[in-house]
Amino acid sequence: MSDSSQPFKEMWSNLQTLVNRQLEEALDQSGDCPPILKEAMSYSLSAGGKRLRPILVLLSCEACGGDQSTALPAACAIEMVHTYSLIHDDLPAMDDDELRRGLPTSHIKFGEANAILAGDALLTRAFELLANQIEVKSCAAACCVDLANAAGAVGMVGGQVADLESEHLENPTLEILEAIHKRKTGRLICSALTMGARIGGADPATLKNLERYGTCIGLAFQITDDLLDLTGDEEKMGKGVRKDADHGKLTYPSLIGVEESRRRSQNLIEEACLSIAPLGSHGQRLEELAHFILERDY
Repeated sequence: MSDSSQPFKEMWSNLQTLVNRQLEEALDQSGDCPPILKEAMSYSLSAGGKRLRPILVLLSCEACGGDQSTALPAACAIEMVHTYSLIHDDLPAMDDDELRRGLPTSHIKFGEANAILAGDALLTRAFELLANQIEVKSCAAACCVDLANAAGAVGMVGGQVADLESEHLENPTLEILEAIHKRKTGRLICSALTMGARIGGADPATLKNLERYGTCIGLAFQITDDLLDLTGDEEKMGKGVRKDADHGKLTYPSLIGVEESRRRSQNLIEEACLSIAPLGSHGQRLEELAHFILERDY
């Protein structure tokens, strides 16, 4: 249980440390894995990052009255899925990036074949964790459905396809852009919240409120990413900047401008906080996290 009087950044750092330790243990328990595959999996998984999605799992569980420790398997699972998606996004056939979290991307370090296979292995390990380590099996099954739905054809993967197609649209609209990012970014963030809430014993109304919160912060997170691609510091962000703009990708600033993008992000965060108001003081950390998303510079 986190201390509500603890400063947000200190709490965040402590949860990052907890998640990193659990991720390392989860890989150590992965059995007779070929050494090069395990090295490639560990390389990307341990390269740092904000750990936003696993922390959302833990905070959502706690906000619903659960113990964070019971949600650690789901926290690790969603970070593995997120990391797999980054490995594949960076491939030459996709975004063709050479830098991720300040390090050479997986395919630069290990070659394309091993990068693809490391992503595949992280994806499947995620569902193994959910099925084996969540004690209440009906809850484990529901979490598997949440995560599979968020990561698959109607979620993140479908959003990535739509994002690639958007580069060739003649008349893009805000509705098209938001539909892409609700799938590509938002669905995985929503699943972090619903998995944590299920493990914490949430009722249907609370699940719905947390899903709405996730949709709002997911879009705000993407808007901030788009803005940072234009204005961010490459060293602080650990990846190249202006790539989206240089590649002509559909982004919020390119479609509605920088100032309108900032205004929209602010409104989304306000809506997110309203959606969890019924949680009262139990939602304090989630409210703080929403404002962190708005104010982050990496």
